[in-house]
Amino acid sequence: MGDERTTIASVGIDGFNLALPHGTGVATYGFALAEAVRSLGMPVEGLFAIPVGRDESLREVLFYEALGRGMPPRRGPAWLRPMLDRATVMRGLRVSEVPETSRIERAGFADKLPRFDRLLSGAHLFERAERHFRRTRRFLELNIPDPPAIMHWTYPIPVRLMGSRNLYTLHDLVPLKLPFATLDRKRYYHRLVERCVREGDHIVTVSESSRRDIIDLLGAGEDQVTNTYQHTPIPDGLVHEPVDVEAIFGVKPQGYFLFFGAIEPKKNVARMVEAYLSTDTPHPLVLVGASGWQKDGELRLVDAMVRRGGKSGARIIQLEYLPRRLLMHLARHARAVLFPSLYEGFGLPVLEAMQLGTPVVTSNRGSLPEVAGDAALIVDPYDVSALARAIARVDRDAEMRALLSQAGLQQASRFSLSEHRRKLHALYTSVLASPPR
Repeated sequence: MGDERTTIASVGIDGFNLALPHGTGVATYGFALAEAVRSLGMPVEGLFAIPVGRDESLREVLFYEALGRGMPPRRGPAWLRPMLDRATVMRGLRVSEVPETSRIERAGFADKLPRFDRLLSGAHLFERAERHFRRTRRFLELNIPDPPAIMHWTYPIPVRLMGSRNLYTLHDLVPLKLPFATLDRKRYYHRLVERCVREGDHIVTVSESSRRDIIDLLGAGEDQVTNTYQHTPIPDGLVHEPVDVEAIFGVKPQGYFLFFGAIEPKKNVARMVEAYLSTDTPHPLVLVGASGWQKDGELRLVDAMVRRGGKSGARIIQLEYLPRRLLMHLARHARAVLFPSLYEGFGLPVLEAMQLGTPVVTSNRGSLPEVAGDAALIVDPYDVSALARAIARVDRDAEMRALLSQAGLQQASRFSLSEHRRKLHALYTSVLASPPR
C-alpha cells in the first residue's frame, strides 16, 4: 500500500445509491469504492441529494433522519415542481456542507455509509439534474467551493462537477442488451450513457464484458474506458460471529440453497425455481430479494406451489429484505448460492458467496464467467434442464462442494481490496496526467 499512496487532493463520490433505504449492488460498489480510495490515503468527499435546510445546526440531524427513514416528501403540488426546479437550476443549485459531530449516534450506519472527510448535500440534486437533462439534453453543471480533484460518479448521473475531473461508472448496458428485461426508458437511457462517454473525463466499468459492450455499443475509444473490477467489503468479524440460522430462519447450516438479488426478469428467477423444483432435493430454496419489475411473473410458479400447499410449497422460503450482515451470514451457511442471471455487469452475489467459501451455481452470460472463473458450476441460464442437473450435482456431491468452496476462496482473492486500490490508483493518476475534456 505504501507505494500506492498519493498526493491527490481528494476524491468525491456520489450518494445516489448510498441513500436508498435498502441498498443496491451499486450502493455496495459505492461503499467499496470509498473504502479503496481511503486506503490510498486520499480524502473522500460524499455528495448527496438530501434536503438539509439552511439552519447549519440542524443539517446533520436532517441528513441522518432522511438516511434512516427515507427522503421526505417534496413540498408543493407535483405539477409545479418542473418550473420550480428549472428556476432553482437557473439561479444555481445550493449545496450545503453537513457537519460531522459527535451528537448523532451513527453506529447503525457503519455497514451502509462510508466514512467521509467532507459531506455535502444539495436538495433533490439528482432528480433536478435528470429533469434538466430531459429538457435540455445537457448535464447540470454544479459549482461547489473547493471541489475534489476527481469526482467519481458511481452511476450515470447527468451532473458535471465544475473544477473536477468527472469519471462515470457504467456497470453494464443491460437496458440496451436486454431491453425487454428492464423498465428504463430506452431513448433516455441511451442518450444519457452516450453523453457520459462524450463529456466524461473517463469511463469506469467493473468487468471486461461491460468494457467491451461500452466500446461496441456506445462508440467509446479503447483508451477511454477502464475496467477496475471491484471488491466487496464483508462486515468486520462476520466469519467469527456465532449466528444460529436455524433459530432465525428455520433452516439448517449447509441445508438450504440461497438466491439473493432483486426479483426481476434479468435475474432469471422463474427458470431457477422451475429447475430447483424439478430436482428431488429435500433442502429448501431461500429467496431473498426486494420485489422488482414483473415480480409476479417471476414468482408465478412459487405462488402456485404455496397455494397448492403440501411438500412442494414448503420447499421455498421467501424473504423480502435482510440487513447486509444477516444476509452474509445466510450466504455463508448455505449449501450453495444459485445465481443464474441472464446478464450482469459484475455479479456481486457470486463474489460474496465465494469470499465466504460457499459453492456457486451461476450463468455463462455477461460478466459472470469472468467473476466465477473455474470456481463455480456454470450453465446456460436459458436451459432449465442443465440448471436442474447442476443443482442436483452440487446437492449430492459433498466432495464437489468442498472443492468449489476452496476454489471460490482462491478466485475471490483476485477481487481484493488491494487489487481494487491498485487499479484505482493507476486510473486516477492517468486521468490527472491527461488534459481535461
